[in-house]
Amino acid sequence: MDKFVIEGGRALKGQVRCAGSKNSVLPILAASLLTDEPLSVPNAPQLADVEAMLDLLRDLGASAVRDSSGGVTAHCASLPNSRASWNQVRRMRGSVAVLGPLLARTGLAVVSQPGGCVIGVRPIDLHLKGMRALGASVRSEHGYIVAEAPKGGLVGASIYLGGSAGSSVLGTGNVIMAATLARGTTVIHGAACEPEVVDLCECLIAMGAKIRGHGSPKIEITGVERLHGTTFRVIPDRIEAGTYLLAGAMTGGAVRVQGCQPDHLAVVLERMLEAGFEHRVGPDWIETLPAKRDRSGAFQVRPTEVTTLTYPGFPTDLQAQWMAAMTQAQGMSLITETIYPDRYMHVAELMRLGANIRRQGTSSIVMGPGVLSGAQVMASDLRASAALVLAGLVAHGTTEVHRVYHIDRGYENIEARLEALGAVIRRTDDPQDNPAEQQLLPAAPDRATLTPPASKPRAARADDSTLRPAALARGRAVTRVRTPRAR
Repeated sequence: MDKFVIEGGRALKGQVRCAGSKNSVLPILAASLLTDEPLSVPNAPQLADVEAMLDLLRDLGASAVRDSSGGVTAHCASLPNSRASWNQVRRMRGSVAVLGPLLARTGLAVVSQPGGCVIGVRPIDLHLKGMRALGASVRSEHGYIVAEAPKGGLVGASIYLGGSAGSSVLGTGNVIMAATLARGTTVIHGAACEPEVVDLCECLIAMGAKIRGHGSPKIEITGVERLHGTTFRVIPDRIEAGTYLLAGAMTGGAVRVQGCQPDHLAVVLERMLEAGFEHRVGPDWIETLPAKRDRSGAFQVRPTEVTTLTYPGFPTDLQAQWMAAMTQAQGMSLITETIYPDRYMHVAELMRLGANIRRQGTSSIVMGPGVLSGAQVMASDLRASAALVLAGLVAHGTTEVHRVYHIDRGYENIEARLEALGAVIRRTDDPQDNPAEQQLLPAAPDRATLTPPASKPRAARADDSTLRPAALARGRAVTRVRTPRAR
């Protein structure tokens, strides 16, 4: 395994280009199972999770290659295998995105249950509810979800997909993909409005699907006989963009994130201004401005209150990074997690660096400013890894972040990109970690070369026949704004 060694205390400066969205490309690659023609994504990010999805597609009988320029093409010319094995699905929860495409195209989907997750319970009940509404019989057998379409195929229906924590991004996408080949019209109420759902719908439309209303809580899909291939560029990764912006802001530097979509980060930019992180915004870029420092070289960060919500609210995938930023604020900040209430594995590790944080139920109170000092910390998940890296950038001395295979799932070559901005960070072997633990995770893509992997031939299987518009969180001198839930 690898670890990051970070020397903190340096203001970042420069430009970084935003990569393609991880949360867009994964379901879009799964959508390649809906057609017998190739689907290409020229700007697919080089991430461990993307490599895991490509491996899964090969296991299902598709060819999946990455070309010398970094683009990815998936092609399932014949009917795919219907079984997504535990050995593949255990590597990445996003693998459940193949459920809808397999069911729609083959009439049968046998997909391993995705299992537990360190950020808390993440049920797939809304995925299964949607498949049943389309006429499928769904049962659980020996750790697998077995979904079978009725004779004649799936049938359009009216479906409510809201859950206890709001809408489901991947659940919405799964049902949309299944509905594209269903007979009749499907109407999804309580659909997720995230940009990644809109991106999936735009790709499906380019493949010949008939979809209306994406980007709103009500989406209408009229089934078609078949879909065709396409070449589609995914949107920029808003979570990656937000992470680099916070890295620039926390260190008091001037970092420009190029190739992003600022409107996807509207609430984050609002909270940054509230905290005193000044920035400029262009049509496809955002730039943090150098901090105004006092005679001692310090600069003031104002405390904030943030609540994670479904889009367009504050994204749960930036909660950990925001907490790292609020360790530098002058006073008490409150962070409430409503999407994954247990998503606080990073708290203990931030406290090892000297942060003063107290958890109370689904909220965490961050008392600042904390004088962080370098220490050895352990990454527990993808976004927690990013938060620890950000904290290491402002800590005094040397910080070692262990188990950075987590960060390779969602950030493309992050250490080199931070180093280009002036950070002192290096990746090195970590002899203290047990390499056996990493066998459950996808390997990080090769940073030196982009050799197209060989496609696996299809293996026969015995069972193939059988804010609410966001309630903008307020600062100390800002009035809380609440609007009624639009869904």
